[in-house]
Amino acid sequence: MLVGVTTPEKFYFDEVHYVPAARQMLEPVMPNPVLNPMHPPLAKQLIALSIRSFGDGPLGWRYPGVLFGALSIVAVYLCGLALFASPGPAVAASLIAFFNQMLFVQSRIAMLDIFALAFGLFGIAAFMYGFRQARPHLAFALAGLAFGLAAACKWSGLFALAVCIVIVAAIRLMQGWRTQFADGRDGDWYRPGLWPDFRYYHFAACFVLLPAVVYLATFVPLHGLSVSGLVEAQRRIFSDNTTTAIAGHTYMSAWPSWPLLVRPVWYLFDKIGDDRIAAVVLLGNPVVLWAALPALAICLRDWIVTRRADAFLVLAFYFGPYLAWALLPRTLGFLYYYLPAATFASLALVYVLRRGNSPRWWLWAFVAIACAGFAAMLPISAAFVGTSMETFVRLMLFQSWI
Repeated sequence: MLVGVTTPEKFYFDEVHYVPAARQMLEPVMPNPVLNPMHPPLAKQLIALSIRSFGDGPLGWRYPGVLFGALSIVAVYLCGLALFASPGPAVAASLIAFFNQMLFVQSRIAMLDIFALAFGLFGIAAFMYGFRQARPHLAFALAGLAFGLAAACKWSGLFALAVCIVIVAAIRLMQGWRTQFADGRDGDWYRPGLWPDFRYYHFAACFVLLPAVVYLATFVPLHGLSVSGLVEAQRRIFSDNTTTAIAGHTYMSAWPSWPLLVRPVWYLFDKIGDDRIAAVVLLGNPVVLWAALPALAICLRDWIVTRRADAFLVLAFYFGPYLAWALLPRTLGFLYYYLPAATFASLALVYVLRRGNSPRWWLWAFVAIACAGFAAMLPISAAFVGTSMETFVRLMLFQSWI
């Protein structure tokens, strides 16, 4: 993913917001006003560290995104391992997530989303591992730690944490009601004897206290131990992320349209020759994301009819981070908000393609098809590749993609 990452050599898309904010963090004394106060500092601190290490240029701006993109693929593998208990399907899930195109594009630009994605996926992997254990304490604590780091990059990192809280609370509530299935099985998503030693104070420590401490610690380099400074920083983030008074944007889109890939986001479109352009579009691989929709429907059927835990977890961590956007009073949305759900959709595809007596070669055939789709989209995924107007027009299947 690092090949050609220094192209273009200028800021593109939202790099104009985040790189100057990272540069500001390298000043001996933090200037006033603080740039980009609408997001927590951790991702910008990581970009600042990269600038200090590799210089104030395209490599310094984008290297940490590439690193965390690679870590996201590792995290998808760990999610697959926790879900399927087999390395083969886990490898397939990580390959499909990479070939989805979204993760590749988002890891090559100095924005915050890839950092939140990586930490969030590690948190989900830890939670899914603990979900199946009699004593999930350590796994849940690691999940809380990862979710705190995700939220410290961008508040959308809280969505997966909220999903975990809802799952644990629902299971504890059902246990309190002495709920049980008449024909209970080991593969059920809910079992009355789940986590017998996991108490309410363990829950508070893992999913409230630990994420909060980790999250707030990332503000200390900027605000010290000033309580008023920390509170004001949270107030500003909340205000800026919940306001409805945001102007329209050329590439804005509404959350119901994201799974259908109705409106992509063009990060870059530069003329570099007589008939050559450098283009970067965040679209997603239609081969992967359109196929994921019926796969999710099958997961839903299996959860309802057979109560399968793996289907339940796939649905929870796909729909939780996705539908959370429907609850926010924002009028401005972009397809890259769909990145966590789109990445997790790879696990739904693997679940369906290895379900029951399905031939195992189906899974690897789909991986190969996804790779072909990724390769076809590479001219509009990486600026250093470049493309012609003819290829550009051929790849833009719908008017709304332009």
